[in-house]
Amino acid sequence: MVALCWKLPICFLFYQVVSGRVRREGHYVAAVYEHESILSPTPAALVERRSALELMGRNLDIYEQQVQAAARQGAQIIVFPEDGIHGFNFTRSSIYPYLDFVPHSHSGKWNPCREPYLFNDTEVVQRLSCMALKNKIFLVANLGSKQPCERSDPLCPSDGRYQFNTNVAFAADGTLLATYRKHNLYFEYAYDTPPEPDYAFFDTPFAGKFGMFTCFDILFFEPAVNLIRQYNLKQIVYPAAWMNQLPLLSAVEFQQAFATAFNVNMLAANIHHPTLGMTGSGIYTPVKSFIYHNMESYGGKLIVAEIPVITADYKTNLESNQRFRENLHDSCRTSTSTSLDDEVCFKEQEEIPGRISEKGKEQSPPSFNAEMMYDNFTFVPVWGEKGELQVCANTLCCYLNYQRTVLTDELYALGVFDGLHTVHGTYYVQACALVKCGGLSFSTCGQEVTDATALIDFQLWGNMSTPYIFPLLLTSGITLDFADHMGWKNNYYFLSKNRTSSGLLTAAIYGRWYEKD
Repeated sequence: MVALCWKLPICFLFYQVVSGRVRREGHYVAAVYEHESILSPTPAALVERRSALELMGRNLDIYEQQVQAAARQGAQIIVFPEDGIHGFNFTRSSIYPYLDFVPHSHSGKWNPCREPYLFNDTEVVQRLSCMALKNKIFLVANLGSKQPCERSDPLCPSDGRYQFNTNVAFAADGTLLATYRKHNLYFEYAYDTPPEPDYAFFDTPFAGKFGMFTCFDILFFEPAVNLIRQYNLKQIVYPAAWMNQLPLLSAVEFQQAFATAFNVNMLAANIHHPTLGMTGSGIYTPVKSFIYHNMESYGGKLIVAEIPVITADYKTNLESNQRFRENLHDSCRTSTSTSLDDEVCFKEQEEIPGRISEKGKEQSPPSFNAEMMYDNFTFVPVWGEKGELQVCANTLCCYLNYQRTVLTDELYALGVFDGLHTVHGTYYVQACALVKCGGLSFSTCGQEVTDATALIDFQLWGNMSTPYIFPLLLTSGITLDFADHMGWKNNYYFLSKNRTSSGLLTAAIYGRWYEKD
């Protein structure tokens, strides 16, 4: 048992293998399982329900083993990934035998394990319910569901049914507590988008309410952000089948950024298929993470951690920064690696954020353009042991003060993007990013890089136009680090770090301007 205390009102305990665990007051034990799903070799082929149940049963056998293992370690809740039970790459017709009927309106009223006779085609839901009941654990899983619709419904598909990508949450007695139908589908042509966003959450005796959404939803206002804001949620369960994309959208990188931005605990379970770029799960608090990212080997991974309950009266970074348009010239609010409650502002004698010295302007290297994340970023190279840099695009200007004690044979660049991202989804991004380039030429900046040696002390800031900022700090080997200071000052958002734990891959202020989507 290792205890990591940060002189906070909360303290983190991570147990690798513990039996007969005694839980600390104000804490709960969570588990997530990164699952290497057994896939159909021919997902587009039409099969009978019996064959579909056989394949799903093999994945559910693994789920059952992991539920038992988590329960032995004292876990009170376990989360499984998106597509983990049946896989992916189906057509609308070929997925049909894999779909369960999930009564969306019966949440909290039906126990599938104890009442299997109420509805047809609920074999998967029944088995999940029984896992929860037998192991006395809250359980969250993802499956495909079907719902018949009337021809009088103008949205009813021509085959007379809705097909949804669905999360289900069960209580420790097997009761179906909540369902969530994925709203932001990622090229999932087998599924329908629900007519209205689901705002799904469920209550627990150990941590209060948990909100629930899926994978690609994390990048959009509806329903994820609206759910958290509307119901003041502090615990999130998050099944995903996320394909990593460096340097700004690897799974663990953005999961941690989301937990930090909203000051929530996040239980994120990703699928494990390294050949498809899919890995990265974790249990996240605003200031600590227990993660798994492995692109080298196969097989699943169970993560179990004890974390503090974040109560509903604790204000998030975003909530406390909503005032920034009016009066943030008078204050700044930060989240730090040593205290959730500290306020760290620029000292009066320090350079005001948003300005660099005249000397810095004179020494600025030439800018260049390169593609990063399929977007046309404007970059300036980061040369020498120390310096001050500025780069702008549209309404956004990004600034960097940096220093490194040892020069390495690695090229870094400061990049800016302020525009509509249109590849693999359409959404508006404002980003200031310090990244390691793939090589020594400018054209390699923005490429995917996984290893670095340079230790860079930096302060990064930008005049962001949105309060929805996700701070990214990724280090060599796809490991996470935490900023020393972050927050708003004079209408600029800043992020600073001294002595990263290992070589710097990415330090970025990633803003989502939802209104411009």
